[in-house]
Parts: sequence; C-alpha cells; structure tokens
Amino acid sequence: EDITLGMAHRGRLNVLANVIGHFCERIFASFEGSAHPSFPADEGDVKYHQGAVGERESASGRTVRLTLSPNPSHLEAVDPVVEGMVRAKQDAMRAQGSPREETIDRALPVLLHGDAAFAGQGIVMETLNLAELKGYRTGGTIHIIINNQIGFTTSPEAGRSTIYSTDVARMTQLPIFHINGDDPEAAYRVLQIALDYRQEFNKDVVLDLIGFRRLGHNETDEPSYTQPLMYARVKAHPGVRTRYAKRLIEEGVVTEEEVNNLINERVRRYENALANARASELRAETDYNKALADLQRATSTT
Repeated sequence: EDITLGMAHRGRLNVLANVIGHFCERIFASFEGSAHPSFPADEGDVKYHQGAVGERESASGRTVRLTLSPNPSHLEAVDPVVEGMVRAKQDAMRAQGSPREETIDRALPVLLHGDAAFAGQGIVMETLNLAELKGYRTGGTIHIIINNQIGFTTSPEAGRSTIYSTDVARMTQLPIFHINGDDPEAAYRVLQIALDYRQEFNKDVVLDLIGFRRLGHNETDEPSYTQPLMYARVKAHPGVRTRYAKRLIEEGVVTEEEVNNLINERVRRYENALANARASELRAETDYNKALADLQRATSTT
C-alpha cells in the first residue's frame, strides 16, 4: 500500500509526470523560469533534484501511496535514504499494533540505478550488505537497473571487471533478471515475478533492463565521438514505442489509427499542462505586482 522510490537524475521528470502523479504543470513552470504556485520550494533548485508524493489506484481498486525521494546529491547517495524512509514507515505501522512481518509487506522500497553507478559506487554494496540485518532490513527492495550500456562516455569493458553490472549483487545471493528493453511485455512479466518473490520471501530482487541511451549524457556530450559504432546502431533503432506499436498492430490488438490517437491524446495533455503552467505564472506575477502596489501605497500613506 506504500511504495517509496529513489533514483538519480536521468528519467526523474518522466517518473514525476507519469508515475507519481499529475506534476506536468510543475515541471513546465520550472522550465519557463519560475516556480509553480503550489511548489514554491522549487525555485532555485535543479529541476530533477525534486521529489514528490502522490497516489495511484490499482486495477483492483486499491489506493497505493507513492513517494519519490528528493535527491540533490550524487546518483546512488539516495539508496540508504530510501531504505531509512521505508524502515521508518514500517516501524510507525508496527507502533500502531501491526505485526512486523505484516508491516514489511505493506511498505516497499524501489531503487532505480544506472548500470555504471550500480557497479562502480561503493554505497550500492553497502546498502545491499545491510539488507538482511535485523536493525536495518526493510523486507526486500526491488532494484531496477536502467542499463544504457555506457557510463557517461565509458564503455562497460573499461568501467568494471565483471561481465554484468549486476554481478556485485550476487554477494547476497539474490535473484537477478536480465530483461530485453525492447520487449515491454517481458519486462512486465518479470516485474510481476519480482514482486511476488519479494512479498513471499522478503528479499531483494534485481531487474537489469538492458537498453540504450539515445542522446548524450548532457547537452555538451555527443556520444558518437566516443562510441561511434554503438551510436550508429542506436540512431538506426526506431525506438521501443514504434516497435511495440507495430507488433500490436500486426497482432490485431490495436489499429494504427488507435495508436495515433493515443499519441495525440498524450501530446494534448502535455500542451494543456504547458498552457496552464504559463497561466499560473501570469497569475502569480499579477498577485505579486498587486501585493507590491498595496505595500507601496501603505508605505506612502504612513
């Protein structure tokens, strides 16, 4: 009933907008150079450092609370923070009279990692090492590695001594699944297995979602300079959405028109959110100017 997520920066805006809740207006407002009236603390901080809290309804009608931890630090520093947040929630449930094993099943930590960071940062191994200790355990964490097969500009063979980025997790004998990122249905099935395993055995599970990063690490990085062969293949790849849509059309699940309608509807939602963000910015500016004028009148009268 309660899921706490931790992640680095890449993909955070996507998670805020499409997983945690309706935060598109907040995101667009920050890109317009202002803070959304409902999130004044956003002002002055990096857009993808922020966290959020939301709720989603499951297919069975149950409400699930979602928390994305803020992460203003570097990559994997958020891992033990999330574990501490979940342990505190479980302890609070226990203080209200729930048995320990029940509270473990009610609150779940989920950590999203990069492949290079998972293999290269010691805090990952430290967090894994605490997973089974009585004073720290949270009943199993779902680790999802967004495996881009590159770390900034470093190829895997130059960044680690193991075959897989997940090999460091073998020290706790947890199950590791390697998933083809081009197959959303396979990813969904494996995630179901991982959740069932975690709830049954209360141990960590690692999902290694193997894909690619289409663009560079940041605005100044052109990946073709350092990985020309890899990025020739990346540029030729049509993308997961295109491939999956084509598969569903061929199987008769949806028509091409229905696919286009889904895409257009999503674009329309984003356009509306952008328009509302700009309108909120204008309202905030009007309120500020009115308050400033009132203050000036009061001062001049005094």
